[in-house]
Amino acid sequence: MRKIVGIGETVLDIIFRDDQPTAAIPGGSTFNAMISLGRMTAKHFPDTKVLMVSETGSDHVGDIVTSFMEANSVCSEAVTRNPGTQTHVSLAFLDGNNNAQYEFYKDHASASLKDDAVGKVNFEKDDMVLFGSYFAINPRIRTYVRSLMEKAHDAGSIIFYDINFRKNHLSDLAETFGSIEENCRLSDFVRGSSEDFGFLFGTTDPQEIYDRHICQLCRNFICTQGAGPVEVFTDGRHLYFPVEDYETVSTIGAGDNFNAGFLYSLLAQGIRKEDLTGISEQMWDSIVSTAGKFSKNVCKSIFNYVDEDFAL
Repeated sequence: MRKIVGIGETVLDIIFRDDQPTAAIPGGSTFNAMISLGRMTAKHFPDTKVLMVSETGSDHVGDIVTSFMEANSVCSEAVTRNPGTQTHVSLAFLDGNNNAQYEFYKDHASASLKDDAVGKVNFEKDDMVLFGSYFAINPRIRTYVRSLMEKAHDAGSIIFYDINFRKNHLSDLAETFGSIEENCRLSDFVRGSSEDFGFLFGTTDPQEIYDRHICQLCRNFICTQGAGPVEVFTDGRHLYFPVEDYETVSTIGAGDNFNAGFLYSLLAQGIRKEDLTGISEQMWDSIVSTAGKFSKNVCKSIFNYVDEDFAL
């Protein structure tokens, strides 16, 4: 039985429009993707276990987050509940174009994973692992994350790293840059948005990013560019995939659900670790198309995950 394991933070997203709160929903970059994957696998691949590795506070918000996971077929047994701490909160302010600007209320220094929770995670060949954002490079929990990724890599799992580097972490770049490179080296796929790379490398040009920073670390690189084309660098090829133009209600979770759709496509098409070398352009087109459909669905609602009745 294949597993999909997500490693990342959990937050409560409070969404504002015209400076007024309109919704409060559980979120987090990897979390959003895992909820979508939980919903889709429960319907179409019920033997696939979807598992989240994360941490929350021991507060009521943490109860909301873990209950929501279980209600959406995402196992919470590897979530650390830290006594005496509060679950992170994110404020998302939607502008006139429905793009979000964020303010985060997080205490990264108090982040903690516990042996009894992380120890429940085992990896096998052809499992899929999604991780990223600051959670993947936070020095406070880096030992745990590195250990998990090394175990997944050694087991022959498929590893997808979403760099998702935010401007508010620029002051941490010197301390965490080595961890970013190490994560890329352990991964089968590296994805990021052009905005991420503008903060991280000072350039938004996908070719330059790949040539200077990624190619020596990871074979497969995916750069998303909002309404611009998705560019893929793989096995010496540079592929372009246009993005459909559509109206959005909110862009929150768009990239996260691109990741979800990407992994779901690998699962649905039976792509395993041994198949990753030499994926055809036609297959890449199918994978990116499915990822785009997940992303499009999320952008049509205020929520961070695909609709419960979403169908491809």
